[in-house]
Amino acid sequence: MSTPPNPRRAPGRAPGLAEDLRISIARLSRRLRTLRGPGPDGGGAGPLSLTQFAALAAIQRHGSMTPRELADHEKVQPPSMTRVIAFLEEQGLLARSPHPTDGRQVVLSVTEAGGSLLQEERRRKEAWLSRRLEELTPEEREILRRAAPILDKISRA
Repeated sequence: MSTPPNPRRAPGRAPGLAEDLRISIARLSRRLRTLRGPGPDGGGAGPLSLTQFAALAAIQRHGSMTPRELADHEKVQPPSMTRVIAFLEEQGLLARSPHPTDGRQVVLSVTEAGGSLLQEERRRKEAWLSRRLEELTPEEREILRRAAPILDKISRA
């Protein structure tokens, strides 16, 4: 399976890896976002906004966090994160508990319902991606396997 030429690239211009990666990753990200589960109205908008989903996933991945740590991790202002936390708590997806050493703070953790929601969203996206990967040649899958840690490294910079 060969990659079609980029029609937006001017003839004679050297291939732009940054541009190609940006476009491809944006398309893949957009496609995965369309696979979100049913929203409150039964449609496909998903039960959570992308910011809410990312915050919940960050707490699950990194363990209990204070609201400030979560805001810093997600690179948002604390007042914005306060609204996200309040919504997730109202939905029963997030729980607050006293900080073990600082009585002025709380720590956030994912509830069983929050963990189930994250698991289902991930299952849906990974199933779709697995089907797409099966359409590739073994060589193409190996290239992606080797590229995954590099893309992760770039995403953390």
